[in-house]
Formats: sequence, C-alpha cells, structure tokens
Amino acid sequence: MRSPVDVDEFDECPLSLLPSLDPRLEEALQKMGVSSLFPVQLAVWQETIGPGGFERDLCINSPTGSGKTLSYALPIVQALSTRKIRCLRALVVLPTRDLALQVKEVFAAIAPAVGLRVGLAVGQSSIADEISELIKRPYLEMRVPSDPEDRAFEFQSSVDILVATPGRLMDHINTTKGFTLEHLCYLVVDETDRLLREAYQSWLPMVLQLTSLNAQSMIAYAKAPVLSPLGSLTTIRRCGVERGFKDKVFPRLVKMIVSATLTQDPSKLFQLDLHHPLFLATGETRYKLPDKLESYKLICESKLKPLYLVALLEGLQGEKCIVFTSSVDSTHRLSTVLNLFGLPFKISEYSGRQPQSVRSKMLKGFREGKIQVLVATDAMTRGMDVEGVRNVVNYDMPVYIKKYIHRAGRTARAGQGGRCFTLLRNDQVKPFKKLLQKVGIDTCSVHSVSADAVERLRPIYSSALEKLQELMESRAPKRHKTGLKFVKDRKRKTSINSAKQ
Repeated sequence: MRSPVDVDEFDECPLSLLPSLDPRLEEALQKMGVSSLFPVQLAVWQETIGPGGFERDLCINSPTGSGKTLSYALPIVQALSTRKIRCLRALVVLPTRDLALQVKEVFAAIAPAVGLRVGLAVGQSSIADEISELIKRPYLEMRVPSDPEDRAFEFQSSVDILVATPGRLMDHINTTKGFTLEHLCYLVVDETDRLLREAYQSWLPMVLQLTSLNAQSMIAYAKAPVLSPLGSLTTIRRCGVERGFKDKVFPRLVKMIVSATLTQDPSKLFQLDLHHPLFLATGETRYKLPDKLESYKLICESKLKPLYLVALLEGLQGEKCIVFTSSVDSTHRLSTVLNLFGLPFKISEYSGRQPQSVRSKMLKGFREGKIQVLVATDAMTRGMDVEGVRNVVNYDMPVYIKKYIHRAGRTARAGQGGRCFTLLRNDQVKPFKKLLQKVGIDTCSVHSVSADAVERLRPIYSSALEKLQELMESRAPKRHKTGLKFVKDRKRKTSINSAKQ
C-alpha cells in the first residue's frame, strides 16, 4: 500500500497485443465495441493473468468512468475458463440493485463465450425465482438418499459467477439449500467504501468466516489419509499450504476491492483480511476527476434557484442531463415543479423511494433518449453508467468531495467529454472552492444565465408553485376540521418555501 502502482503510467492496449487473452473473449469484447483496454484495465490484467497471477489481493482506486468493472470482470472470466466445472467460484458484491444489474450485464457479455454462467441475487424477483436460477437438482425430486450425508449432493450451483447485493446474499446464505461458498476463488467488493461504511447484516464477516472454515477443512483434507466428504472440492483447488504462510490453503481466496474514492485507512481495510495488498491508483492525489470533465459554478439567488436551473436547462437545449438534489423529497418537489414549466423535453425523477420496476423503467427511458433530464438523489451516483450523459447539475451543492466525485462521474466517462454545473448561493462560493481544491482544482469557471431569462420565468414560476400546492393538498390525507386551520396555514407556507429552495 505504501508503494502503489500508478495507473497513469499505462497506455491503452489493443486487444490484439494483449498477452494471453483467450481468442473467444477477444471476439466477445469486439462485439461489445471494445477494441482496446483502458489503462486501469491493462494494469489489473498484468497483475492477474500470466505467471504468478493473482499472487496478491488488489485495491483499485480509479476515477469514475475509467472502466473498473471490466478491469476485474475480464481476468476473472479468463481465469475461471481454464477449468470446466460448474460451481460458484466468483462472487461480486455491490451496494445497490441497479449497479448490480449493470455489472451483471458486463459479465454476461463475455462469460458465455467461454462456457461460464452468471447469476444475479438482488431481490428484483422473488427468492424462489432466484433459487431456481442459481441452484439445480441433479437427482429426481422423488429420490430419497439412503445415506443422510448424501443429501448435501442433491443440490448443485447453476452458475459460476454471482453478482449480488449484501441483503439478498445473506438471504441465500441463511435459507437457500445447496447455496455454498465452499468453492469460492474470487471475491470482488465493488464500491468498497460504501459497503464498509454500512453494515448490511454483517455480510462481510459471514463471507470471510465461511471461506475461512472451508480453507481449514481443505488443509485437514490435504493432511488426511482417508477420503474427505468434501468430494469434488479437490477438483477445484490444489490442496496444500501456501509457501511462507502457515495454515493457509493454496490457491487462496483472491480479493479485489474497487472504488473511485477508495479509503486508504488501514483500520477500515483490516476487516477485509487482505493478503499482501497491492494498491493501484491514478496519479499522486487521493481523489481524481475524469480528465475531460469541465466543472462550472452558477451563482444564483436562493429564492430564485429553480428559475436559474430552468434557464440552464433551456440553454443545454435538451442534452441528456442528470440533476442531483440532496434528498428524496427535494427530488420529488423539483421534478414536479420543472414539469409544470412546460419545457420542450421530458423530465422524470429517480430515487430510492421508488419501486425497483419504476427505477428500471426510468433508466431504460433515459438510456434510450426518451427522457432527457433525470432529477435524482445520490442513489444514482454510485457507478451507474448511462451512455451519452453530457451534463451533470448539482442543484444542491455536495458537502463532501466524495459525493461530488461520484456525481460528476456520471458524465465524461470512457474518455468522453462532459460538464458538471453546481448551483451556489453567495455564501457557498468559498466552501465550494475549498471542496474542489481536494481534487487539485484551484479555479472553477463561472457559468452565467441572463437576467432577462430569469425574469421571463417569474410568472410561470408563480403559477407552478400554486399548482404544486394544489397537488400536495389533493394528495394529503383529510384532516379534522377543528383546531387545524393554523396547522394548515403553517404547512402551506413551509411547503411553498421548500419548493422555492
């Protein structure tokens, strides 16, 4: 960790020059439109594939949009393809369903080319449906094993690679018959800083405990003169003790932790039980924005903030844009108000309060260009990749640099250009400057909208606020008539002030 590998020292590498790449995977990558690997992908490939590959656990800290998902997906698929056996050997854990769906698509685009199957455990469907996709029975349903120990072999994994969220992973560990991590070779923790910060039913200690117990069982098997009940487990790994590391099985469980804002705090990384970790980072600074990102600040009056946003969106002329707010309620209010302006492009909201089916529908429409502006909470920030997002707008200034990085990272991805606008009050200008200095930006260009454009929108804004109030009152539950007039008047003023902000 003290001597990180600088990813900036690597150049893009054409697939034809990539050493040891399986021709079937090369063909699958070309079908995805990938003709060369980005620097972070090449750096990870060199540390994983080839003689001595996967000798150390990897910590990958690279800007958003730099290709981190493929950087770990490609070497894992290549490594697993060398052994033809169906069992769960790779686990990728992510904090949100939408991000897990996105990562699963990347694996699904390359894994079938070498005969591997990819599963998903995120709670999008019922657990019964997930079980039917993940676990299979090789024997007839009516068959009852004569020996109780044979019951363990009734179930087999239907997948080689599983992409999961922590909650649903724990559901399968605790309740799904036949679900096991005993063959696990690779563990990827994507968006590591968030997964370490939030407990998620203590999934990490459970996974590490299960794999540790399996390793101890394998050591015992290697030393035992009799046949172990672990059976086919020995066909997966070569049993033995790793040189120089007492009582550790070889090959060990390889861990890869990934984030654009990866912590370097040893006390936080300690819980991952990393094996001689190698840190791969971009540049000398801890945090970094995409190279082709342009950052702008838009200074506005607090009471007229929605008008400045509307004027900005009109100036962007319908380019695909994500507008970030600080809360679910702000997202709903702002999207409602914007739609009342009658702008000539489609505006929708995206937040964690919405059902998964609604969020998936919104993302699909946004990707296809049917929705031009998406007003979102920070549920949209982590790793989400939507092609063609030219602009990001911070309607509410992020307090922490990590949040700014993840928001801004929705644009300027994969070497493309992009812009990030932040709406600021006068008293926020200095704090915002200090925020950007943490990523090496000393000056931020000012983006201005004309005063005439803002004044022209005032009458429409007043009308929109009245309609918003009517909508809120129509959706609110009926109140008792006695003694609530003051409460209603007070709530009405609060709602209007919140909408103005």
